[in-house]
Amino acid sequence: MTRTWSAVLFDLDGTILDSAPGIIAALTDTFKFLGLPVPSRDEFMAYIGPPLLASLQERAGLPADKAQEALEIYRRDFRRDGAFNSAVFPGVIGLFESLRDAGVPLAIATSKPEDQARAILDHFELTDYFTTIAGASESDARTSKAHVVGHALAQLTAQGADVSQAVLVGDRIYDVEGAAAHDVPTIIVEWGYGSPEEAKGAIATVYSADRLRELLLG
Repeated sequence: MTRTWSAVLFDLDGTILDSAPGIIAALTDTFKFLGLPVPSRDEFMAYIGPPLLASLQERAGLPADKAQEALEIYRRDFRRDGAFNSAVFPGVIGLFESLRDAGVPLAIATSKPEDQARAILDHFELTDYFTTIAGASESDARTSKAHVVGHALAQLTAQGADVSQAVLVGDRIYDVEGAAAHDVPTIIVEWGYGSPEEAKGAIATVYSADRLRELLLG
């Protein structure tokens, strides 16, 4: 792949950060608080990536009002104890530095609430690498990955970035589908939380940050 990318969008959980420990702990507390059966760790892994409200309805079988209550409890718990219980994946910071040195504008496109994503990036001293940080809205008016990707592209454009040859880097099928809604291709990282089947539709799958750098910078 010898394409020159004009902008790169990054998913957050499972792509930049190994955030599963904090997310699973907060989900476990939420399910216990509500008196619900607590899924296994492997079952909880499927909750990481897609909008959580949808997962609570589709995977946990909660009605809309109960799912909304669970989401609010989860967010309080996660903000208190789990937001920073993460680690940056190896090689990612070096990749950001290479992209910055090459003058490629970067954006975050995450299903996390935008303010929460910004606080986490601030904590790990990653904020300055990004031209824009796009996430879900607190009101849940913007929740789908397609909405978030569209928001990221609009923000990049507003700041003068060329998004005509944008690419998204993610780890789940939701990244592939959300980017495709805007005719943006996706590169999937193998170190994330998705299964091999979820990479279908991506233009490439990479096993290391060095290989990702090659595809993004040539």
